Amino acid sequence: MIKKNSQPAGIQDSMTSTLLSEEPDARPNTRPSFDRKQFFIWIGVLLAGVILGFLRIEAVDKTANIIATIYTRLFQMLAVPTIALAVVTTLASFGSDRTVGRIFGRTVVYTLLTTVAAAIVGAVLYALIRPGNLPERLLTADTGAVPENLKEFSLADHFLSIIPDNILRPVLEGNVLSILIIAFAAGFAISRMPQTDGKAVLMKGLDGLQELLFMLIRALIWTLPLGILAFAEQLTAQASGGVMMDTIGKYVAVVVCGNFAQILIVLPLFLLSRGLNPLKVAKAMVPAVLMALFTKSSAATLPVTMQSAEMRLGVNPKISRFVLPLCTTINMNGCAAFIAVTSLFILQNGGMTIDFTTMATWVAIAVIAAIGNAGVPMGCYFLTLSLMTGMGAPVAAMGLILPVYTILDMIETAENVWSDSCVCAMTGHDLKD
Repeated sequence: MIKKNSQPAGIQDSMTSTLLSEEPDARPNTRPSFDRKQFFIWIGVLLAGVILGFLRIEAVDKTANIIATIYTRLFQMLAVPTIALAVVTTLASFGSDRTVGRIFGRTVVYTLLTTVAAAIVGAVLYALIRPGNLPERLLTADTGAVPENLKEFSLADHFLSIIPDNILRPVLEGNVLSILIIAFAAGFAISRMPQTDGKAVLMKGLDGLQELLFMLIRALIWTLPLGILAFAEQLTAQASGGVMMDTIGKYVAVVVCGNFAQILIVLPLFLLSRGLNPLKVAKAMVPAVLMALFTKSSAATLPVTMQSAEMRLGVNPKISRFVLPLCTTINMNGCAAFIAVTSLFILQNGGMTIDFTTMATWVAIAVIAAIGNAGVPMGCYFLTLSLMTGMGAPVAAMGLILPVYTILDMIETAENVWSDSCVCAMTGHDLKD
């Protein structure tokens, strides 16, 4: 058993010492650090990628797309087992400790508060900016790039799809919420098992797998500047190719302004209300937020978010490994705002009167729909499309939004991960004793 006074030497040691320690307050060195050299390297390759994107060299564009796809797939590959093992080992290590209930309660409360705030901010900005209607010829046009099979996918189907009917399918399909349900059940079951040799062997095996995953994550992060270069080039090439359309400029302005209001004003106010310094938290979580910006997947970013929270922000791993996987699935600030604003925009184009009651209704629907939305690229887009299809709204407008959604998705995912980080920091602060 790890001694109480032992100090972790890295991520692997941090995991082992924390999850196996008998002391409830065992934690790694909580002094936050800020790697200036790494930060400037990331900013440098970001600027280089932007320059390459503006040059519009076909060979460079193709190479950047390949590299960006490789990095996204590698992080997604590591994200699924990271989520499952983090939840299982954390719950198993708590046993019958009442702390797990306190952590879960604070996580859910902060998640609901921040998600509702994001949806309300989006609705208020929509009322202020009031995007106009699109030309009728565009609304009656073919949906084009909108996937046809999603027209038959209802909101009920979406929620039913998270209930697993076997253990392997959620893993193979990357269904984060289904995996989370299985992990919660397994973690609680292990925590209730008697202290036998079988349980000890099972826990050691899980801890070993978790150490292996974090070793792979560290190696991937070490090569991340190459990925940032490719992602930046890819985005800039798309933007310089004319993905922005003036016809939905006000709609885009509502979504973007709502996201930045949540990122720069609302979430920092939440941190300040709990006695936390927003700048300190932001500095520590820069790698995760930046990674989310480029991968457009909060699930794929989870390994980086966990590492940043524990090693840079100093959150107790027993808290971060419970809160962050949960937040990755249910804490979707950016998605809630996107669903609220986009639904109002499309319903307005379908002839519905947008009054206070309509806005309040769709704020509530957006919050409920965002919880459990898959933390993968375009997850919010597909979910909103299914909602609008069920309402009989002009879904052709979704095809017009699609060209600019790449940029919106990047900002929303960064907002989601920043919100996850804030919830984790506030929960860790509340339960630091």
